[in-house]
Amino acid sequence: MTSSDIIDLRSDTVTRPTKEMRQAMAAAEVGDDVFGDDPTINRLQEQVADLFGKEAAIFLPSGTMANQVAIKTHTQPGNEIICHKKSHIYSSEGGAACAISGCSLALLEGEGGIFSASNMIGAIRPDDQHCPRSSLVVVENTHNTGGGTAWALGEIGEVCSSARARGLKTHLDGARIMNACIATGTTPALYAEHFDSATICFSKGLGAPVGSALAGSKEFIARAKRFRKMMGGTMRQAGILAAAAIYALDHNVQRLADDHANAALLVELLSDCSHIAARKPETNLVFFEIDPNWGSAKKVQEEAARHGIWVIAMGPQIVRAAIHLHIDGDDINRAAKVLGGILS
Repeated sequence: MTSSDIIDLRSDTVTRPTKEMRQAMAAAEVGDDVFGDDPTINRLQEQVADLFGKEAAIFLPSGTMANQVAIKTHTQPGNEIICHKKSHIYSSEGGAACAISGCSLALLEGEGGIFSASNMIGAIRPDDQHCPRSSLVVVENTHNTGGGTAWALGEIGEVCSSARARGLKTHLDGARIMNACIATGTTPALYAEHFDSATICFSKGLGAPVGSALAGSKEFIARAKRFRKMMGGTMRQAGILAAAAIYALDHNVQRLADDHANAALLVELLSDCSHIAARKPETNLVFFEIDPNWGSAKKVQEEAARHGIWVIAMGPQIVRAAIHLHIDGDDINRAAKVLGGILS
Protein backbone atom coordinates (compact mmCIF):
# COMPACT_ATOMS: atom_id res chain seq x y z
CA MET A 1 0.00 0.00 0.00
CA THR A 2 1.47 3.37 -1.05
CA SER A 3 1.09 6.67 0.78
CA SER A 4 -1.41 7.80 -1.86
CA ASP A 5 -3.69 4.92 -0.82
CA ILE A 6 -3.79 6.09 2.80
CA ILE A 7 -6.65 8.23 4.11
CA ASP A 8 -5.13 9.78 7.23
CA LEU A 9 -7.81 10.78 9.74
CA ARG A 10 -5.63 10.57 12.85
CA SER A 11 -5.47 14.34 13.33
CA ASP A 12 -5.77 17.63 11.48
CA THR A 13 -2.10 18.13 12.37
CA VAL A 14 -1.11 15.76 9.53
CA THR A 15 -1.82 18.42 6.90
CA ARG A 16 1.03 19.36 4.59
CA PRO A 17 1.67 22.74 2.97
CA THR A 18 0.15 23.05 -0.47
CA LYS A 19 2.09 24.11 -3.55
CA GLU A 20 0.77 27.65 -3.19
CA MET A 21 1.71 27.82 0.48
CA ARG A 22 5.22 26.58 -0.33
CA GLN A 23 5.55 29.30 -2.95
CA ALA A 24 4.58 31.90 -0.35
CA MET A 25 7.17 30.47 2.01
CA ALA A 26 9.89 30.52 -0.64
CA ALA A 27 9.15 34.15 -1.46
CA ALA A 28 9.08 35.35 2.15
CA GLU A 29 11.30 38.26 3.16
CA VAL A 30 13.20 37.35 6.33
CA GLY A 31 15.37 38.88 9.02
CA ASP A 32 16.54 38.17 12.56
CA ASP A 33 13.38 38.01 14.66
CA VAL A 34 15.26 38.21 17.97
CA PHE A 35 16.24 41.72 16.89
CA GLY A 36 12.69 42.32 15.61
CA ASP A 37 14.02 42.44 12.05
CA ASP A 38 11.90 39.77 10.34
CA PRO A 39 9.26 41.70 8.35
CA THR A 40 7.13 38.62 7.63
CA ILE A 41 6.93 37.65 11.30
CA ASN A 42 6.13 41.25 12.19
CA ARG A 43 3.33 41.26 9.62
CA LEU A 44 1.90 38.00 10.96
CA GLN A 45 1.98 39.28 14.54
CA GLU A 46 0.18 42.45 13.53
CA GLN A 47 -2.38 40.40 11.61
CA VAL A 48 -3.04 38.11 14.59
CA ALA A 49 -3.32 41.03 17.02
CA ASP A 50 -5.87 42.64 14.70
CA LEU A 51 -7.71 39.32 14.25
CA PHE A 52 -8.18 39.00 18.02
CA GLY A 53 -8.71 42.69 18.67
CA LYS A 54 -5.62 42.80 20.91
CA GLU A 55 -2.74 45.25 21.12
CA ALA A 56 0.06 42.82 20.27
CA ALA A 57 0.98 39.21 19.47
CA ILE A 58 4.02 36.94 19.26
CA PHE A 59 4.79 34.00 16.99
CA LEU A 60 5.77 30.70 18.66
CA PRO A 61 6.77 27.24 17.43
CA SER A 62 3.79 25.35 18.91
CA GLY A 63 0.42 25.62 20.58
CA THR A 64 1.75 23.94 23.71
CA MET A 65 4.48 26.56 24.04
CA ALA A 66 1.96 29.35 23.39
CA ASN A 67 -0.26 28.06 26.20
CA GLN A 68 2.63 27.57 28.59
CA VAL A 69 4.11 31.01 27.90
CA ALA A 70 0.66 32.46 28.60
CA ILE A 71 0.35 30.50 31.85
CA LYS A 72 3.83 31.54 32.98
CA THR A 73 3.04 35.17 32.18
CA HIS A 74 -0.26 35.17 34.05
CA THR A 75 0.71 33.22 37.18
CA GLN A 76 3.14 32.83 40.06
CA PRO A 77 4.41 29.54 41.55
CA GLY A 78 1.86 28.22 44.02
CA ASN A 79 -1.10 29.58 42.03
CA GLU A 80 -3.91 27.38 40.76
CA ILE A 81 -5.40 27.26 37.26
CA ILE A 82 -9.07 26.43 36.71
CA CYS A 83 -9.86 24.44 33.56
CA HIS A 84 -11.91 21.52 32.28
CA LYS A 85 -10.71 18.08 33.30
CA LYS A 86 -10.10 17.18 29.64
CA SER A 87 -8.34 20.42 28.72
CA HIS A 88 -5.27 20.21 26.52
CA ILE A 89 -3.19 22.11 29.07
CA TYR A 90 -3.90 19.33 31.58
CA SER A 91 -4.03 16.16 29.52
CA SER A 92 -1.67 16.78 26.62
CA GLU A 93 1.13 19.16 27.59
CA GLY A 94 3.32 16.90 29.69
CA GLY A 95 2.48 18.43 33.05
CA ALA A 96 4.10 21.66 31.92
CA ALA A 97 1.91 23.98 34.01
CA CYS A 98 3.20 22.22 37.13
CA ALA A 99 6.80 21.75 35.99
CA ILE A 100 7.38 25.16 34.41
CA SER A 101 5.05 27.53 36.28
CA GLY A 102 4.67 25.68 39.58
CA CYS A 103 0.88 25.76 39.37
CA SER A 104 -1.72 23.24 40.43
CA LEU A 105 -4.90 22.72 38.42
CA ALA A 106 -8.51 22.64 39.56
CA LEU A 107 -10.42 20.41 37.13
CA LEU A 108 -14.06 21.01 36.21
CA GLU A 109 -16.74 18.70 34.86
CA GLY A 110 -18.87 19.60 31.86
CA GLU A 111 -20.34 17.98 28.78
CA GLY A 112 -18.23 18.41 25.66
CA GLY A 113 -15.52 20.29 27.51
CA ILE A 114 -17.88 23.15 28.37
CA PHE A 115 -18.16 24.24 32.00
CA SER A 116 -20.52 26.72 33.59
CA ALA A 117 -19.74 29.97 35.34
CA SER A 118 -21.23 28.56 38.54
CA ASN A 119 -18.94 25.53 38.42
CA MET A 120 -15.97 27.79 37.82
CA ILE A 121 -16.93 30.01 40.75
CA GLY A 122 -17.26 26.95 42.96
CA ALA A 123 -13.66 25.99 42.19
CA ILE A 124 -12.16 29.33 43.26
CA ARG A 125 -10.15 28.89 46.43
CA PRO A 126 -10.85 30.97 49.54
CA ASP A 127 -8.35 33.62 50.53
CA ASP A 128 -6.65 31.34 53.03
CA GLN A 129 -2.97 30.66 53.64
CA HIS A 130 -3.64 26.92 53.49
CA CYS A 131 -4.85 27.08 49.88
CA PRO A 132 -3.25 27.76 46.51
CA ARG A 133 -4.34 31.06 45.06
CA SER A 134 -6.79 30.77 42.14
CA SER A 135 -5.37 33.08 39.50
CA LEU A 136 -6.26 31.91 35.97
CA VAL A 137 -9.17 30.37 34.09
CA VAL A 138 -8.42 28.58 30.81
CA VAL A 139 -11.07 27.89 28.16
CA GLU A 140 -10.35 25.62 25.17
CA ASN A 141 -12.34 26.50 22.03
CA THR A 142 -13.01 24.31 20.16
CA HIS A 143 -12.57 21.64 22.80
CA ASN A 144 -10.64 18.75 21.26
CA THR A 145 -11.47 15.79 23.48
CA GLY A 146 -14.94 17.16 24.08
CA GLY A 147 -15.68 16.27 20.47
CA GLY A 148 -14.60 19.45 18.71
CA THR A 149 -17.24 21.38 20.65
CA ALA A 150 -17.55 25.11 20.03
CA TRP A 151 -18.37 27.35 22.98
CA ALA A 152 -21.32 29.70 22.63
CA LEU A 153 -20.35 33.34 22.99
CA GLY A 154 -22.77 33.83 25.87
CA GLU A 155 -21.29 30.93 27.83
CA ILE A 156 -17.81 32.34 27.45
CA GLY A 157 -18.99 35.79 28.47
CA GLU A 158 -20.50 34.48 31.70
CA VAL A 159 -17.40 32.49 32.63
CA CYS A 160 -14.96 35.30 31.90
CA SER A 161 -16.96 38.10 33.51
CA SER A 162 -17.41 35.97 36.63
CA ALA A 163 -13.67 35.27 36.73
CA ARG A 164 -12.73 38.90 36.18
CA ALA A 165 -15.10 40.07 38.93
CA ARG A 166 -13.20 37.81 41.33
CA GLY A 167 -9.75 38.99 40.28
CA LEU A 168 -8.80 36.05 38.03
CA LYS A 169 -7.14 36.32 34.64
CA THR A 170 -8.54 34.47 31.62
CA HIS A 171 -6.81 32.66 28.76
CA LEU A 172 -8.30 31.27 25.55
CA ASP A 173 -6.65 28.13 24.18
CA GLY A 174 -7.74 28.83 20.63
CA ALA A 175 -5.80 26.08 18.86
CA ARG A 176 -8.90 25.51 16.68
CA ILE A 177 -10.50 28.92 17.20
CA MET A 178 -11.21 29.37 13.49
CA ASN A 179 -13.20 26.14 13.47
CA ALA A 180 -15.28 27.56 16.32
CA CYS A 181 -15.80 30.81 14.42
CA ILE A 182 -16.94 29.05 11.24
CA ALA A 183 -19.29 26.78 13.22
CA THR A 184 -20.91 29.58 15.22
CA GLY A 185 -20.64 32.56 12.87
CA THR A 186 -18.60 34.41 15.48
CA THR A 187 -15.40 36.37 14.86
CA PRO A 188 -12.13 35.72 16.70
CA ALA A 189 -12.28 39.25 18.11
CA LEU A 190 -15.72 38.69 19.63
CA TYR A 191 -14.51 35.52 21.32
CA ALA A 192 -11.20 37.04 22.43
CA GLU A 193 -12.62 40.27 23.84
CA HIS A 194 -13.57 38.31 26.96
CA PHE A 195 -10.00 37.06 27.53
CA ASP A 196 -6.75 38.59 28.71
CA SER A 197 -4.85 36.41 26.24
CA ALA A 198 -5.63 34.10 23.34
CA THR A 199 -3.81 31.63 21.10
CA ILE A 200 -4.29 30.36 17.57
CA CYS A 201 -2.61 27.34 15.94
CA PHE A 202 -1.71 27.43 12.25
CA SER A 203 -0.65 23.79 11.85
CA LYS A 204 -4.03 22.09 12.29
CA GLY A 205 -7.00 22.73 10.02
CA LEU A 206 -5.39 25.87 8.64
CA GLY A 207 -2.75 23.68 7.01
CA ALA A 208 0.54 25.39 7.86
CA PRO A 209 3.50 23.12 8.67
CA VAL A 210 4.28 24.66 12.07
CA GLY A 211 3.52 27.54 14.37
CA SER A 212 1.10 29.24 16.75
CA ALA A 213 0.61 32.78 18.00
CA LEU A 214 -0.26 34.34 21.35
CA ALA A 215 -2.11 37.67 21.59
CA GLY A 216 -2.77 40.08 24.44
CA SER A 217 -1.98 43.57 25.68
CA LYS A 218 1.35 45.22 24.88
CA GLU A 219 2.45 44.82 28.50
CA PHE A 220 1.45 41.15 28.54
CA ILE A 221 3.26 40.37 25.27
CA ALA A 222 6.42 42.18 26.40
CA ARG A 223 6.51 39.93 29.46
CA ALA A 224 5.59 36.86 27.38
CA LYS A 225 8.56 37.46 25.09
CA ARG A 226 10.91 36.97 28.03
CA PHE A 227 9.32 33.61 28.85
CA ARG A 228 9.34 32.58 25.20
CA LYS A 229 13.09 33.18 25.22
CA MET A 230 13.45 31.30 28.50
CA MET A 231 11.67 28.27 27.02
CA GLY A 232 13.77 28.31 23.85
CA GLY A 233 10.99 29.51 21.58
CA THR A 234 12.68 32.49 19.95
CA MET A 235 13.62 31.92 16.32
CA ARG A 236 15.79 33.74 13.83
CA GLN A 237 14.90 33.88 10.11
CA ALA A 238 11.53 32.23 10.69
CA GLY A 239 9.67 34.43 8.24
CA ILE A 240 9.41 31.40 5.96
CA LEU A 241 7.20 29.81 8.64
CA ALA A 242 5.26 33.00 9.29
CA ALA A 243 4.56 33.24 5.55
CA ALA A 244 2.82 29.87 5.71
CA ALA A 245 0.69 31.10 8.61
CA ILE A 246 -0.23 34.28 6.73
CA TYR A 247 -1.20 32.21 3.69
CA ALA A 248 -3.32 29.98 5.93
CA LEU A 249 -5.18 32.93 7.43
CA ASP A 250 -5.74 34.48 4.02
CA HIS A 251 -6.85 31.33 2.15
CA ASN A 252 -7.75 28.44 4.45
CA VAL A 253 -10.28 29.79 6.93
CA GLN A 254 -13.58 29.75 5.03
CA ARG A 255 -12.87 26.28 3.62
CA LEU A 256 -13.03 24.88 7.17
CA ALA A 257 -16.77 24.66 6.52
CA ASP A 258 -15.98 21.86 4.05
CA ASP A 259 -14.25 19.91 6.82
CA HIS A 260 -17.26 20.35 9.08
CA ALA A 261 -19.60 19.14 6.33
CA ASN A 262 -17.42 16.10 5.62
CA ALA A 263 -17.33 15.24 9.33
CA ALA A 264 -21.13 15.32 9.41
CA LEU A 265 -21.24 13.18 6.26
CA LEU A 266 -19.03 10.53 7.86
CA VAL A 267 -21.37 10.26 10.85
CA GLU A 268 -24.40 10.12 8.56
CA LEU A 269 -22.94 7.32 6.43
CA LEU A 270 -22.25 5.24 9.54
CA SER A 271 -25.53 5.99 11.31
CA ASP A 272 -26.99 2.55 10.50
CA CYS A 273 -23.95 0.64 11.77
CA SER A 274 -25.02 -1.22 14.91
CA HIS A 275 -21.63 -1.35 16.66
CA ILE A 276 -20.66 2.31 16.43
CA ALA A 277 -22.34 5.48 17.70
CA ALA A 278 -21.59 9.17 17.36
CA ARG A 279 -23.45 12.42 17.78
CA LYS A 280 -23.48 14.87 14.90
CA PRO A 281 -20.18 16.78 15.07
CA GLU A 282 -20.12 20.55 15.49
CA THR A 283 -16.81 20.99 13.69
CA ASN A 284 -14.18 18.75 12.08
CA LEU A 285 -13.64 16.17 14.84
CA VAL A 286 -15.71 12.98 14.97
CA PHE A 287 -15.69 10.79 18.07
CA PHE A 288 -17.15 7.31 17.71
CA GLU A 289 -18.08 5.09 20.61
CA ILE A 290 -17.41 1.42 19.86
CA ASP A 291 -19.71 -1.29 21.17
CA PRO A 292 -17.63 -3.32 23.67
CA ASN A 293 -19.44 -6.46 22.49
CA TRP A 294 -17.67 -5.95 19.15
CA GLY A 295 -14.26 -5.10 20.55
CA SER A 296 -12.01 -2.17 21.47
CA ALA A 297 -11.15 1.13 19.88
CA LYS A 298 -7.59 -0.11 19.42
CA LYS A 299 -8.91 -3.04 17.41
CA VAL A 300 -10.85 -0.67 15.14
CA GLN A 301 -7.71 1.41 14.66
CA GLU A 302 -5.68 -1.67 13.69
CA GLU A 303 -8.34 -3.19 11.41
CA ALA A 304 -8.98 0.12 9.62
CA ALA A 305 -5.25 0.69 9.10
CA ARG A 306 -5.01 -2.62 7.24
CA HIS A 307 -7.44 -1.15 4.73
CA GLY A 308 -5.63 2.19 4.45
CA ILE A 309 -7.87 4.18 6.80
CA TRP A 310 -5.93 5.73 9.65
CA VAL A 311 -7.96 6.71 12.72
CA ILE A 312 -6.82 6.93 16.32
CA ALA A 313 -8.02 5.33 19.55
CA MET A 314 -8.66 8.05 22.13
CA GLY A 315 -9.79 5.69 24.88
CA PRO A 316 -10.75 2.06 25.41
CA GLN A 317 -13.95 2.45 23.36
CA ILE A 318 -13.48 5.84 21.67
CA VAL A 319 -12.15 6.35 18.14
CA ARG A 320 -11.47 9.80 16.69
CA ALA A 321 -11.49 10.78 13.04
CA ALA A 322 -10.23 14.28 12.25
CA ILE A 323 -11.24 15.82 8.92
CA HIS A 324 -8.87 18.27 7.26
CA LEU A 325 -8.00 19.98 3.99
CA HIS A 326 -6.57 16.84 2.35
CA ILE A 327 -9.84 14.93 2.82
CA ASP A 328 -12.68 15.16 0.29
CA GLY A 329 -16.07 13.55 -0.18
CA ASP A 330 -14.62 10.51 -1.97
CA ASP A 331 -12.29 9.90 0.96
CA ILE A 332 -15.21 10.12 3.38
CA ASN A 333 -17.21 7.59 1.37
CA ARG A 334 -14.29 5.17 1.26
CA ALA A 335 -13.58 5.60 4.98
CA ALA A 336 -17.25 5.00 5.83
CA LYS A 337 -17.33 1.89 3.66
CA VAL A 338 -14.26 0.44 5.38
CA LEU A 339 -15.36 1.30 8.92
CA GLY A 340 -18.87 0.11 8.25
CA GLY A 341 -17.55 -3.17 6.85
CA ILE A 342 -15.35 -3.73 9.86
CA LEU A 343 -18.07 -2.94 12.38
CA SER A 344 -21.14 -4.38 10.67
